[in-house]
Amino acid sequence: MDRGIQLDDVACVLFDFFGTLVNYNPSRIEQGYARSHDQFLAMGGRLDYGTFITRWDTAFAHFDRRSDHDDSEFSMWDVGREFFTDVTGSEPDAESLDAFIDVYLDEWNAGVTDIPGVAAMLAEVGQRHRLAVVTNTHSPFLVPAHLRRMGIDGAFELVVTSIEVGRRKPHPAIYRHALDKLGLEPRRCVFVGDTVVADYIGPRAIGMQSLLVDPTGRHAVEHLHHLGHRVASVLDVADIV
Repeated sequence: MDRGIQLDDVACVLFDFFGTLVNYNPSRIEQGYARSHDQFLAMGGRLDYGTFITRWDTAFAHFDRRSDHDDSEFSMWDVGREFFTDVTGSEPDAESLDAFIDVYLDEWNAGVTDIPGVAAMLAEVGQRHRLAVVTNTHSPFLVPAHLRRMGIDGAFELVVTSIEVGRRKPHPAIYRHALDKLGLEPRRCVFVGDTVVADYIGPRAIGMQSLLVDPTGRHAVEHLHHLGHRVASVLDVADIV
């Protein structure tokens, strides 16, 4: 990791959320979803737990494959309606589906853990620069709720989600939406995230600067446009910008 990184005329730092401002487990299986299964049964489902969680994961993967073609985003509710219609033969009512998704997200959140020092880092960087979050998510409520829980929601003047824009990173539309809201040219912004394509290459493709959070050095340098624009921790951002 090169701690001699040079950035030019930065006005705003935009952060990815999952994997950058928090650690998380993206699995739809490993966290354990006993309460989600109970809710499923209460809604008329007739699958055992193992089959339920496999079918749910498969339904999500199906939506992901479709989105891979055009970076279109889908919601938890889209998956839920298709899943319940497929396995029960009827579309769930809105209230029951909301209850299921609330329980499911609560269990999924067991895989989200805070990174010590993030609040202090944001406070320091925020003294010098405007801050924003731009993140992929299937729920419009999930990331704002985490920011409030962490006590850092006030650090950001803007939170942009893929479900709001309808396109997920690395589609140019989500970055441009944020830039339009901020009223800034791409060159005045630096994007910070942990994924090569979505958080590093995507922002650079529209003229933004970017930093890759790569704690283990697992991303091969030949995949990066500018060698050295990697940091071992998101906390290092305070020393660079």
